[in-house]
Amino acid sequence: MSIIAAPREPAPETRVALVPEVTGALVRAGHRVLVESGAGTGAHHDDDAYADAGAEIVAAVDLAAVDILAHVTPVPAAALRRLRPGAVTLGLDAPLDDADRLAAANANRVTMLSFERLPRTSRAQSMDVLSSQALAAGYRAVLEAAVRLPRFFPLAMTAAGTVPPANVVVLGVGVAGLQAIATAKRLGAKVSANDIRPDSAEEVRSVGATFIDVGLDSAEGTGTGGYARALGATAAERQQDALAPHIAAADVLITTAAVPGRRAPQLVTADMVAAMRPGSVVVDLAAASGGNVEGSMPGMDVAVPSSRGGGTITVVGLASAASDLPTDASRLFAKNVANVVALLTGDDGALVVPLDDDIVTGMALTHDGVTRDREGRPVPAATPDDVAPPGSAPPSPAEELPTHSYAEGSR
Repeated sequence: MSIIAAPREPAPETRVALVPEVTGALVRAGHRVLVESGAGTGAHHDDDAYADAGAEIVAAVDLAAVDILAHVTPVPAAALRRLRPGAVTLGLDAPLDDADRLAAANANRVTMLSFERLPRTSRAQSMDVLSSQALAAGYRAVLEAAVRLPRFFPLAMTAAGTVPPANVVVLGVGVAGLQAIATAKRLGAKVSANDIRPDSAEEVRSVGATFIDVGLDSAEGTGTGGYARALGATAAERQQDALAPHIAAADVLITTAAVPGRRAPQLVTADMVAAMRPGSVVVDLAAASGGNVEGSMPGMDVAVPSSRGGGTITVVGLASAASDLPTDASRLFAKNVANVVALLTGDDGALVVPLDDDIVTGMALTHDGVTRDREGRPVPAATPDDVAPPGSAPPSPAEELPTHSYAEGSR
C-alpha cells in the first residue's frame, strides 16, 4: 500500500491534483489517499465527496508520512525538506531551474517527477498534463476574447442587414491552438492559423481553418519528434513580416506558443498589435512565461492605442487559463496523475521508482540525491548554503506559505 496525498493548493490556484472519481479508483486499487480539507473547494468538490470515495480528510497533510505527493503548483523548498527520504512528488514543477527547490529535494533524497519532462510518446499520452491542461486553456482563450470583443463572432443575416463574422487568427497549432481554432469555429468565426512547422497545415485544415503559410521550410521550424523548434533570428523576422498583414486584419488574435520550463518565444511586436483595428482583442496564453506578445502582462488587460486612431486594442494576458476551468481541468489532471501512479506501484501496491521505464526516467527531475537530465544522466546542481539536511530544524517563518498545509503539515 502506498500513501498518496493531495494538498490544498496555494491561492490563486483553483485546481486540485486529485478529484473524488480518481480518488475512489486509487482507494479500490489498495492505496491510502489523504486529502487536505478544502483541497477541492475551488474545483467544486467538497470534503464529503472525497470521504465518500474512500479518502481520509485531514486538516493538514503530514508530509513525513507521504509516499507520493500529487500537486498542481510547484512544491516549495520548505515542504520538500519535510518529506520523508525516498518520497515522490508528482506534478508541475516550473520553473525547472529553481536551485533552492532542487537542492532541497536532493538533500532529502526526494524524487521529483515533473510533468513538464514527460516524454512526448504515444505511450505517455494518457499521462500528458501539458496537453490536457492546454485543451482547457485553448477553449478558455476564445471565451475570454469573445466576451471582450465589441462585435459578434458568427455571421448574422437579419432584416436590418448582414453582420460579417469575426476574423480570428491563432498562432501556434499544438493542443491549445487546435482547441482554440475549433472553439472559434463553433462560435461562427472565420479562422486562420499559423505554426512554424509547415506540416501542421493539414491539422489546421482538418478543423476547418485556413493555414497561413509564411514561407518557412520544414527544417527551420520542426525539431526532434516533429515538435516545434526555436527559429533563428532571420527566420523569426521573416515570420513576423509575413504574419503582420494577417494580424492587422484580425478582430481577434490568440497566441499559444509555449516551451515548458523556458521563456515563451515572442511572436508579435507592439507595432504589430498597434496596427490592428480599435476594439480588437489579443489573448496571450503564454503571458505567464514571458509572453508571445510584446507588452502582455499575466492576469491583466492592457490597452494599446491603435495606430489607426479611434480607440485601443485590448491585450489579455492569461495567467493560468486552465485554472479558470477548474472542475474539468482538475478531472483531466487527476486522471493523468493516476496513470503515472500506476507506473510507481508494484503488485503489492508499494512505491517503486522504475528508472528503467523511459517515462519515469524522463520525468525524474531529481532522484536519490541527484538532479537528472531527460535521459536520466546526473547533472550539476547548485546547492544554496542554507539548504538544511534531513531532520534539521524547520525553516524560518519567512520561507513558509501562510494558510498552506505545506508549511504546517509535518510539525
